[in-house]
Amino acid sequence: MLIREILEKIEEDTLSPFAFLSKNSTRPKGDEKDDVRTDFMRDRDRIIHSKAFRRLKHKTQVFFSPNGDHYRTRLTHTLEVSQIARTIAKALLLNETLTEAIALGHDLGHTPFGHAGERVLNKKSSRGFKHWVQSLRVVDIIEKDGEGLNLTDQVRDGIVKHSKGRGDIIPEDKNTLSRTLEGQIVRIADIIAYVNHDIDDAIRAGIITQNDLPEDIIDTLGKTHAKRIATMVKSVIKATQDRNYEFISMEKDKLEALNSLRDYLFENVYLSERVSKEVAKAEKVLSDLFDYFLEHVDLIEKKFSNDKETVVVDYISGMTDRYALNLYNKIFMPKPWEGDGVS
Repeated sequence: MLIREILEKIEEDTLSPFAFLSKNSTRPKGDEKDDVRTDFMRDRDRIIHSKAFRRLKHKTQVFFSPNGDHYRTRLTHTLEVSQIARTIAKALLLNETLTEAIALGHDLGHTPFGHAGERVLNKKSSRGFKHWVQSLRVVDIIEKDGEGLNLTDQVRDGIVKHSKGRGDIIPEDKNTLSRTLEGQIVRIADIIAYVNHDIDDAIRAGIITQNDLPEDIIDTLGKTHAKRIATMVKSVIKATQDRNYEFISMEKDKLEALNSLRDYLFENVYLSERVSKEVAKAEKVLSDLFDYFLEHVDLIEKKFSNDKETVVVDYISGMTDRYALNLYNKIFMPKPWEGDGVS
C-alpha cells in the first residue's frame, strides 16, 4: 500500500462516522493522487506555500501597520484560528487535516487595513465585496498567476462559508453552514480566536483594561485569555456531542456570553474613537487608490478578469498595509525637488 492509502485507512478506522474522510474528497479539476499525502494534506501545503498566505503577515487584524512586535496580524490570527479549530476537531474525532486546511485558507482574500478595507471595496464595487468570497476567488483563480490552487471542494466550501460578520454565530438556517462539520468548526473557532486576541491587543494598546471587561461575561467564560479559550473549546465539544454531531454547537450560556463579548468589543474597541480615527484615514487611502486605478487600470500588470472593476478589486484586496501606504505616497504625495538650484 502507498503511504497515502495507509493514512486514509487510519482515518477510516479511527475517526468518527461524522468525519469527512480524505478518500471521499473531490476537486473542481482532475488531479493525480499523491503517493504520500492525503488530498487535504496537499491542500494545506498548497495554501501555506501560496503568495496570498505570506502576505497575511503584513495585513491588519485590528490595529493598522502596528510597530509593536506583539500585536496580531492577519497571519497570526489565522494561526490561532487553526490551533483552536484543530483542537476541537481532534477532540471530536473529526478530520483534523481538513479543518487545518480550511482554517489556514479562510482569510486569504482579506483586504489591507482589516474590515475598514473591506467596507471600502464593498462600497466602491458595484457588485459589493465580501472577503470570504474573495478568499475563494484567490484559491480558485488568482494564485499561481491565474492557474489557481485547485483545492478540494470540501476546503473551498469551508473557506467561503466561514464568516458570520455580526450575524448569528450559529444561524437559524443551518443550510448556510459548511456542508462538513470540519468547516463549521472553523467558523466558530474564528470568533473564539478573534474576540480573545482582540481583547489582548486592546489592553496592550491602552484602549481598555482587564477590569473594564463585563463581570458577568468574565464569570461565565473566565478571567484570562487562556481560560476563556479553554472554556469555549470545551463548551463546543460538549454541546456538539450532546447534539449527536447534528451541527457544531456551543452551550447556551457560553454562546450568550460570547455574543455579549463580541458586542462589547464592537462598542468599546472596534468603534472606539482612537481606532475610528485611523479607520477613516485607511478608508481614504484605499478609496483614493480604487478611484485612481479604475482610471489607470493599464498600470496593473497582472489581470485575472476582463472586467476593469474586478481587476482593481483583485489588485487592492491583495495589497498589504505597507504596500498600500507606500503606493499611496508614491501616487498622491508631492516629492522633493532634486535639482541643485544652480543655473
